[in-house]
Amino acid sequence: MKKKTGASFVSAQQVADLAGVSRSAVSRSFTKGASVSPTTRSKVMKAADSLGYHVNELARGLINEQSNIICIVGADMNSPYHSRFIDALTRELQAIQKVAMIVNSSGDVGVSYALEQTIRYRADATVVLSGQPDDALIQTCLNNGQRVIVVNRDDALSGTESIVVTNRVAAREAFQMLYRAGCRNIAAVSSKAGTPSLVAREEAFLQEAQDHGVKTTLKTVGATSYATGAEIARQLFSSGTPPDGAFCITDLLACGFMDVARYEFGRKIPDDLCVIGFDDIDQSSWSSYNLTTFRQPVEDIAAHIRDLLSSQPDADTGERATRFPTEPVWRQSVRMGATP
Repeated sequence: MKKKTGASFVSAQQVADLAGVSRSAVSRSFTKGASVSPTTRSKVMKAADSLGYHVNELARGLINEQSNIICIVGADMNSPYHSRFIDALTRELQAIQKVAMIVNSSGDVGVSYALEQTIRYRADATVVLSGQPDDALIQTCLNNGQRVIVVNRDDALSGTESIVVTNRVAAREAFQMLYRAGCRNIAAVSSKAGTPSLVAREEAFLQEAQDHGVKTTLKTVGATSYATGAEIARQLFSSGTPPDGAFCITDLLACGFMDVARYEFGRKIPDDLCVIGFDDIDQSSWSSYNLTTFRQPVEDIAAHIRDLLSSQPDADTGERATRFPTEPVWRQSVRMGATP
């Protein structure tokens, strides 16, 4: 029989009519572990294939109170780091038959409405990948029975499951690496984003510098972007005392910072200027950067989220945190004296 074409979906009743079975037999045939004879299942599958039928998982989820929809909330999704994270996470979700619903939280417009949609569609859980949305929206998800997993957000609310990396430990180590390389006029290069993970790196780096009695400048401009790193480099190298070392809070900032330092101000890296980044995006290993950085274990975190969503939530209603260590990746943007 020719497959059905047109705008409307093929119904289970149509499959039942073609197979000569009941509507409930069709439902049982597509339900794992349900009681149905091999002959009936064969008839149903043959009819379904002929008509191009697919189970309405959303409708089934409403009946079973499990939609298998996972909402992913993130900002700056066009950045290399977030693109890599979403790629890893969506692959892990697909491996356990979950459907990802993406909410872009860059700016406030539409975020509240989008999260309300996840509640209306009975999303099983929301994974928050950034400092947005605000606590009130996360609380709304919790109040509606959703599991909420927050990544790199140290101020996680009670009731959420939190995943953080060792931002502060890495930032302190970054200062020590620059210090061992002989840098004494050091800059911390960041943005105005003010997310918890970025602030943690800034604060820890500045505190470590203070503990060593070293002059350090924190420069924050605009979004967390290549252009921001470039602009900060222009400001710093146009001043009377340009830095000899820089910790860029993300690799993307570092790429813009390095390009301007080299091509507009003639700085040689690492001879004149040592630079350290954070994230280990693909570009950091390119020969034009060879950036020493700290790697976030993106694949491990994505696998951990998969495991959380494959299990029942803990009965404990407090915030539950899992910490993942960052790993220094040594390349050629820091002088060899920085090696322990």
